[in-house]
Amino acid sequence: MREDYYVGAYWGPRKETALECAQRAELFFHMLARCDPTFAQWYRGGRGAPRELPGHPVRPVVQEWEQLFLHGRNRTDAGKKVIEDLGFREYVWNAKKERTRIGFHCGAYSPWGGPNSCLLEPPPEGPVRERLLCAPLLAEILTSMATAWDPDFAMATSGEMLDLVEKRKWEVRVGWLTYLSRRLGTVPPLPAPVRIEPVGKLGWLLTLSPERMTAHNPEHVAFTAHVREWLDRAGLIERPEPPPPGE
Repeated sequence: MREDYYVGAYWGPRKETALECAQRAELFFHMLARCDPTFAQWYRGGRGAPRELPGHPVRPVVQEWEQLFLHGRNRTDAGKKVIEDLGFREYVWNAKKERTRIGFHCGAYSPWGGPNSCLLEPPPEGPVRERLLCAPLLAEILTSMATAWDPDFAMATSGEMLDLVEKRKWEVRVGWLTYLSRRLGTVPPLPAPVRIEPVGKLGWLLTLSPERMTAHNPEHVAFTAHVREWLDRAGLIERPEPPPPGE
């Protein structure tokens, strides 16, 4: 049975301009292009795109991403006024078929607007999906996300696994591969076969297993849950809930 895997990075309120987010995006796409040949070119929606292409080509340069983020600002329903503290949203994809999709929410500093995030969704099926869903390549993708966006945490997992392991709405999520920022604390020793690697001076990358971890394997679910508990006891899982609106 197919699982819906994804790679997601998340961070709390961080006020950044469209230019600052664009600089992060430029670095991210340059690093991502070295991970897999299908990550070399990305596209966006909009009228007038050539029919032979998946959309309008997006160049991985600061100037283009700044304009995309400015265009993707949140606005009020009435009057279409920019909501500054909700930051910027944009998404791109890389093919018509077997497409990988990447969505961004960045520059937001409202405690009630949801987390800032970078979310990569592999194709739902096909050889590209199978190539992407391997531990070494996912580690490169997570490293790219962590280096460019400096999130609080990131992980590669499936929605099905997350449903089985996550216990609180507001918590650091643990998956097959997990990145933890040093801001969260210190990673404790973990049992084999977990591999812990530093990501520069930013944090650590945890690979729970060299083989694909699936929600349909009870041993994989149990081990992921145990690692989450060890990290929770070390104070790395709990996140503060945002205050009620208006406070």
